[in-house]
Amino acid sequence: MSAATSEARSVADVATGPAVGRAALALGVFDGVHRGHRALLSATREAAAARGARPVALVFDPPPVEVIRPGFRLARLAPLDENIAAVAGSGVQPVAVRFDEAVRELAAEDFLAALQPAVEPVAVVMTPFTAFGHERAGTPERLARIAARRGFQVVVIDPETDDGPISSSRIRRALADGEPGLAARLLGRRPAVSGTVVHGDGRGRELGYPTANLGFAYHPALPALGIYAGYLDGRPALVSIGRRPQFHEAGEVVVEAHVLDWEGDLYGHQVRLELGHRLRDEQRFASVGALVAQMQRDEEAARRAFGGLV
Repeated sequence: MSAATSEARSVADVATGPAVGRAALALGVFDGVHRGHRALLSATREAAAARGARPVALVFDPPPVEVIRPGFRLARLAPLDENIAAVAGSGVQPVAVRFDEAVRELAAEDFLAALQPAVEPVAVVMTPFTAFGHERAGTPERLARIAARRGFQVVVIDPETDDGPISSSRIRRALADGEPGLAARLLGRRPAVSGTVVHGDGRGRELGYPTANLGFAYHPALPALGIYAGYLDGRPALVSIGRRPQFHEAGEVVVEAHVLDWEGDLYGHQVRLELGHRLRDEQRFASVGALVAQMQRDEEAARRAFGGLV
């Protein structure tokens, strides 16, 4: 299996690039590589093994909705490189495909044909509710009607469910509703954001709670504003996601974490911040002293919560 790359390539570049050969394909954005994605990837491995082919996931970037709705930015559960790594870790070869207007206009069968000669589709693995191609006309039913003459098969699997379908959009809603526990259940792991530690205004250090402020190279899906218990690169942390109303009238949303029982310089480091238990809403206090007293209570609540984080 060739090395994974997180650089999305045009369909033409994929078709003329390194040979993949006979392939069982899954297609999508695979944002977060949640439990539903992993079930699809597992079925893709099985379909490939049954046909003497290679399991391949075509990972679209940018997400198609950003091309269909110009100016819209999808809040992502993970950056592309993490999604690519997770797909590769499942035993399926990821191929990042640049989704653009040309791809958008291709019918599903023409898109599959355009991948050749490097990628020779012999199976497409889908759920009954997924579709791809121009105007999403490439449903399992339509593909099944043309599969034989186009030289591939359609494998339809039951979608993974958990009190309803598991999807990236449902996980985003759970986060926005302040339910990181539900998001974790659907993901199969704690929700997380990845970023670079940047300089803030130093206010946390003045208050006795120095924080690592995160800057992002992507548009992350953030939970509802508030205070959380979490982990920064595996270290227990008190996490604030909010506009810091104590000091700013209408500030931008800032993600910052105070690592408990640890001192060090993280500036410029790439870090992963996992979100666990939600402690409270963000709020403004009558005084800075009242804020610090609440932060002390938050720290105590976070320490209690760590024993129950999954």
